[in-house]
Amino acid sequence: MLKYLWDPANAITALGLLLSSVSLFLVLSDHLDLAVATALWAVLSDHLDGVVAGRTKNRDSHFARMGKSLDGFGDMIYGAVLPATIVIQLSQASLAALATASALLMAAAIRLSYFANFGKLPDGRFLGVPLSYDMPLLALFFLVKPLIPPEAFTAIVNVCFLLLAGAHVASLRVPSPNTAMYAGISIFAVAASAVLAGRSL
Repeated sequence: MLKYLWDPANAITALGLLLSSVSLFLVLSDHLDLAVATALWAVLSDHLDGVVAGRTKNRDSHFARMGKSLDGFGDMIYGAVLPATIVIQLSQASLAALATASALLMAAAIRLSYFANFGKLPDGRFLGVPLSYDMPLLALFFLVKPLIPPEAFTAIVNVCFLLLAGAHVASLRVPSPNTAMYAGISIFAVAASAVLAGRSL
């Protein structure tokens, strides 16, 4: 099984999974800023593996099939499990956080199952908001956290991510990111991770 990780794109996906694991450890250790900073690099890994896969010449179909499945698990972890865990930790395991986390995980599983079977729409758009939006949005919230009272911040994050869970499975047509959007997301992820990590160290 491990031989499939020698493929460059799959190796990047595996790196993203390792970064998600580190982020989860940081969440459970109550280092939330640093956890979000680390998770942003998992997002970057997810963007990069697709680029590398597309540019790998004569890529073996078995490596591609393995990479597609591996990528789906990566999406589930950094796009749903991590945000859900952060919301629970942030809210000190409140019932509201349980509702938000459950909605996120259920929506993510439904969305990824749909995408695995049907892919994008005929016009090249996604049906529903992709999971890759979750962590950058959470990072944005954490960047402005010092400006918001703690009680209000927790409530805002819970409500927004409960709505986002609905948006993941809603009949919304979301354009696929172009090169400029990927560049913008990447720049934001690097800058945000630097700021959040700087706060923690």
